[in-house]
Order: sequence, then C-alpha cells, then structure tokens
Amino acid sequence: MLNVEDWAEIRRLHRAEGMPIKAIVRKLGVSRNTVRRALAADEPPRYQRPAKGSIVDAVEPEIRRLLEQWPTMPTTVIAERIGWTRSMTVLKDRVRELRPLFAPPDPASRTEYRPGELAQCDLWFPPVDVPLGFGQVGRPPVLVMVSGYSRVITAMMIPSRQSPDLLAGHWALIGGWGRVPRALVWDNESAIGQWRGGKPVLTEAMNAFRGTLGIKVVQCRPADPEAKGLVERVNGYFETSFLPGRGFTSPTDFNTQLTDWLVTRANRRRHRGLGCRPTDRWDADRSSMLELPPVAPVVGRRSTTRLPRDHYVRVDSNDYSVHPTAVGRRVEITATLEEVLVTLDGTETARHQRCWADHQSITDPAHVTAAARLRQSRRLAAVPAVDTDVEHRDLTDYDRMFGLADSTDEEIA
Repeated sequence: MLNVEDWAEIRRLHRAEGMPIKAIVRKLGVSRNTVRRALAADEPPRYQRPAKGSIVDAVEPEIRRLLEQWPTMPTTVIAERIGWTRSMTVLKDRVRELRPLFAPPDPASRTEYRPGELAQCDLWFPPVDVPLGFGQVGRPPVLVMVSGYSRVITAMMIPSRQSPDLLAGHWALIGGWGRVPRALVWDNESAIGQWRGGKPVLTEAMNAFRGTLGIKVVQCRPADPEAKGLVERVNGYFETSFLPGRGFTSPTDFNTQLTDWLVTRANRRRHRGLGCRPTDRWDADRSSMLELPPVAPVVGRRSTTRLPRDHYVRVDSNDYSVHPTAVGRRVEITATLEEVLVTLDGTETARHQRCWADHQSITDPAHVTAAARLRQSRRLAAVPAVDTDVEHRDLTDYDRMFGLADSTDEEIA
C-alpha cells in the first residue's frame, strides 16, 4: 500500500518538477497505476481496517424493540431482558449508539451572563484554625462574591454570619469594586432571607441594603446549589489552590494573604470556560455595573443603651469599656468589622479594635484612671468636714455614777 511519504513525493514531482508519469515510475520504483492513483487522490492514503461483525449484532433487534418502548431503560436491565452473558462493555457501547434514535433530544441550556448583570455570593468556611486572640482559635466565615460575566473573584473573612457583619462585609467588597452589580444571587442564608410558602422572603436588613443600592437580590430555591455553581466552584478552588501550604496569625493576616492571592494569581489565571483571564473582561463588566449610591447604606451593628455604673457595653459576647463620665446616660454603639465606637450626644467616649475572640473584656487604661479619679472625688464629697467644739466630761463623774468614789470625791484604788 502506498504510504503518505510516497504519495506526497509523487505529487511534488509531478506538480512542482513537471515530471511525467514514466519518469516518476523509474525514479521511485513504483507501478504506473500507483502513480496515477496518487495523482488522482485529493487526500493522503489512510489504512482502514475492514469492518467486522460484532457479537452484539445478533441481539440488536431485541435492543431496538426494548428501547422503542422504554427509551430510558438502563443497560443492565436490557442485558437481563435479552439474556446477555458476554462483555458488558460492547453492549453498553451499542446501547449508547442506539438510545438517541428513540429518546428525544435533551440539550442542556448554556448560561450566558451579560456585563454587570449579577454576582453570585456565598459563605465559605475554610477548614483551617485562625488565631483570634486571647489564646483562642476559630474558623470564621469568608464572604465570597464572583461576578458572572468576568468571573472576577473578591472575598474577605468576617467575624460572623450574622446580618450586621455580613452586610458590612458586602459593602466592603462592593466598595473595593467601586461599582455594584445589578443583582446578587444568594442561597437561603438566614441573614439574607428564606423561602416561605413557596416564595422568597428577604430580611428587613437585606431589603434596606438592596434598596439603598437600587439592586435586586435573587434567592435560590432550597437544596439547589447548581443555581450558583460559579461561587460553589470558587469555594473548592480556594481549598485546593489557596489554603495548601499557608499559615495565618490573625484574621487580618488571612485577609491580607487572600487579597494578594486574588489580585496576583486567581483573577489573572486563564479561565478555561472563558478562554481568557477574568481581568481581560473586567473593564467591560465593571463599566456596565451601577454606580455606588451617594449615601452609603447603614451596615454594621448600631444600638443605644444606658451606660451602667461599671461603664462597659457589650457587643456580641465581649465587653468594651466606656469613659465613666457617660454613666447613667444613653450612649450610641456602632460596631464595624474593624472597631467598636461609643458616642454620647455625638461625642466619642470610647473606641476599641473589634475583638474576634469570645467572652473577653476590652479595657482602655484611660477609662480605668478616670473611673478611679471620679470615685475618689465622690468619697471626698460624701464626708464633709465638721468644725464643732465638743465638751469633754470629767472622768470622776463616771466613778461617782457607778459608786466607785465616796461623797468626799475620794477615788477608790
């Protein structure tokens, strides 16, 4: 049989060198018919093995009859019905070829995202212990947000999954983008909302947040993780590509390393589904997002309380000291992801770094000194000095009272 090399050489000699068929026959030592076939063929010669029969051919009519009535019948059941005792591999291959002839096509829809359309959100709980201070370690949640069009990822560790911290984290991530997607996709996280009576119901805090931004929040149906498959795959990507080989000294250190990795590695990798890097699509994606509102949404923890005599306020499970001059008066408490601020009539009375550990008392030494000074002043004010002459009685009067002296005032030894 003529090989590809000879076929190519025959065509070259005839087309490029202008050799006649006889000359090519003499030069290459092949037959004249071989040269004619090579010049007539438009494709290189290929070896094709002659088709042979298969052991499945004898039972194919039975397979077709079963598939015609039950197109989704499993191959194992088909083998049982036809009494198949040979290799299951060849039977599965034949059933795989025949099944589309009887089953209606079921093409999957490909999800397409428009620039600035939405971002998928989720909480990732990294399987690693992070030091929280005061000898405690924990696994705080990481808020993850992935843009649908560009696949750009942003994420940060937050103190808890409660609504104030979650929305504060959302605002921090959105502020990092400088724009806001037109919709956020969430599952049934309790701080976001839940399905009731077959309908999604957002929490009041989430409605206030999305109303300020002017966006939509899409809640996935329960037990439907595929609805936000982008962010679910990113969570797995974190565990296989970000965590291995890393150690963390604090939540701040965790966020620093995560942010650096996202900027330098994750968002600059070539995305197989897109065929490009997420950063290559980011400009078009970001330009189609909404502008940030002129007034920032109210996020974080905000409350008021009357400051007790011990001049401490509680946020989560931790107590934070306040300047004692505010004792007995109503103070406003604002807790962000980074700090706790206490004010009295708009005047700052305490500012502390947010503690991520549990059941701790955070004290400002200046507050302790001020409290001691106020207690000392109160004690001095409570005992006023008395300038009064006091009469001193003669001791012999007591001797006569108890019969210890005679009438002549003679003392008894």
